[in-house]
Amino acid sequence: MIYLDTSVALAHLLGETRRPSDNLWQSSLIASRLLQYELWTRLNTRGLGTSHGEEARELLSTVALVELAPPVLARALEPFPTAVRTLDALHLATLLFVRGESSAVRLATYDDRLAEAAVKLGVSLWDG
Repeated sequence: MIYLDTSVALAHLLGETRRPSDNLWQSSLIASRLLQYELWTRLNTRGLGTSHGEEARELLSTVALVELAPPVLARALEPFPTAVRTLDALHLATLLFVRGESSAVRLATYDDRLAEAAVKLGVSLWDG
């Protein structure tokens, strides 16, 4: 199972130079419900909601979204091994919740700070 960070989803949607290989989309993907809000906020901010909307909906349909349930929110209030931003804390807390429910989960991210914190928490990174 792979936890999909918004940075990777956006790179795919926007056709950035650094973007995930096609095999990522064949994997079992999971993410926080935050993914949906971050994707749409970024697309709408750039005026791309209409042109990229259908592709964003298709991408989101392939990802199991985890709600921000009380255990996830409670974990986000605790310290992390490195300084993290608020949304990263929520992503990490969701990832740790998923890892507690499933034996193996890797993180797909292009965010160096998020990756550093995840590795210090014992999370493997997706290398595709």
